[in-house]
Amino acid sequence: MKNRKFGKFTAAGFAVLIILVVMILLSNGLRRSSRIVLPDTVQPTEDSSELDSGEKDVITPITVTPETVQSAVESLRRPASYRRSITVERLWSGGSGTSKITVSVSGGWTRTDTTPEDQQTRHTLTDGKTTYIWYGNQTFVYHCDAGDISADQEQGISTYEDVLALPVNQIEEADYRNLSGVNCIYVETGEDENGYVLRYWISVDTGLLAAAEWLKDGETIYRMGSPALDSTGPSTEDFTLPDGMVLTEVA
Repeated sequence: MKNRKFGKFTAAGFAVLIILVVMILLSNGLRRSSRIVLPDTVQPTEDSSELDSGEKDVITPITVTPETVQSAVESLRRPASYRRSITVERLWSGGSGTSKITVSVSGGWTRTDTTPEDQQTRHTLTDGKTTYIWYGNQTFVYHCDAGDISADQEQGISTYEDVLALPVNQIEEADYRNLSGVNCIYVETGEDENGYVLRYWISVDTGLLAAAEWLKDGETIYRMGSPALDSTGPSTEDFTLPDGMVLTEVA
């Protein structure tokens, strides 16, 4: 009789143990990774994540100030694959010039198609080691070592790394702002000794620069805008040279 009771107790204890293990596994699987969460003053996006407190999920807004903005920007991550269009406008006394830029990124490669106003398109493809360059509909492709020229520099625009390189004492304003429906971290420098003021809007969702503006003695001399990614994304054709050589396949 004692053996039967002991056997029932052992079986019941084993069942309870299994239930506890399953509950722990489910709890770990439901935890979300940490990301920046917009404060209450800005409407958060649908995929704003919650921070794991160890026992339950708790939303903790990250306050952005001139002293903390670089840490907030550094936590952002760009998508591994995307395509977007950029407009860059340069202004000077008595005139201006506009360039249209298309950027495609995938598999470690970045393609940039830059079309200055009334000029032919300059195409570049680079993986940070080798860069291919050609113009318009030409079939001749020049290639060389990328050297110190990064994929970002090939685009001819600022990036969030420029914000990270700013001395903290040059940052005058930093907060969250909405730009055409895109939630951004905003950074503005104070006027330097040469009269320049730099303004950046960095998308919280993509980690990419959504807009930028440079002023000289209070006059705008540069504007850049690219608030949203193209919904179609990149294709294998974007990473194919004029002779048909495919540098990377896009699934």
